[in-house]
Amino acid sequence: MTVAPRKSLGQHFLVDENIIGVIGRLAELESHDVVLEIGPGLGVLTHHLAGRCAHVHAVELDRRLEPHLRGLAVDPKVTLHWGDALRLDLSPLEPVPTKLVANLPYNVATPIVAESLTGLPALDLWCVMVQREVADRFFAEPSTKAYGAVSVLVQLAARRTGFHPVSRTVFRPPPNVDSAIVAFRRTGPLPETFEHVRRVVEGAFAHRRKTLANSLELAGVASRGDVVAVLAELGLDASVRAEALPPPTFPELARRLA
Repeated sequence: MTVAPRKSLGQHFLVDENIIGVIGRLAELESHDVVLEIGPGLGVLTHHLAGRCAHVHAVELDRRLEPHLRGLAVDPKVTLHWGDALRLDLSPLEPVPTKLVANLPYNVATPIVAESLTGLPALDLWCVMVQREVADRFFAEPSTKAYGAVSVLVQLAARRTGFHPVSRTVFRPPPNVDSAIVAFRRTGPLPETFEHVRRVVEGAFAHRRKTLANSLELAGVASRGDVVAVLAELGLDASVRAEALPPPTFPELARRLA
């Protein structure tokens, strides 16, 4: 049975065994690992993971793929979860996932990574194949076009450990954009205040063309006057934009605005 990938789901099925090996290497797979895979597709990567790890939780939205994944479903090392990864509560999964390894659907890659930083605190390593511009965004430098809220959040929580550009030919059908595998490891437990930091970061970039103070006010995070006062305490000009601030500045900004 042939399944046509759905553009609305951001599906591009991985069919190249060589790239599977690259993912496995950058994911630093070990026999005791419990892996979370979002969007297993035809199960090519799932099969590779199951042969090298203790357990794989595979989350798939598209029920049309059930015949392709049926063989994996009988493997005691694989648990299939049907549903939207952004709506399912993945926190009770047992055994608890320690790595997220996936060819992420393009249309949900950024929110899945952002949500997993806080929602799945046991995750220690991410190894994800995503659209090239998304991979670049995760570890973009301040004052660049790619730098945004997800750049700050990822860099506050993790450090990059690997990167590999990917040809369009490894997918069926070939996408119209370039892709890349990016791996990063958590640097330590997140502080209890991280959700507040996240709210400030997302508010700061919500109106990118406006000043930081105006953006935070429009996002309902804090009044412009309060933000300007805190910026002055930090030695920053009232006209500064969020894209000019390095990631470590945001926790301090959030602390003073709390």
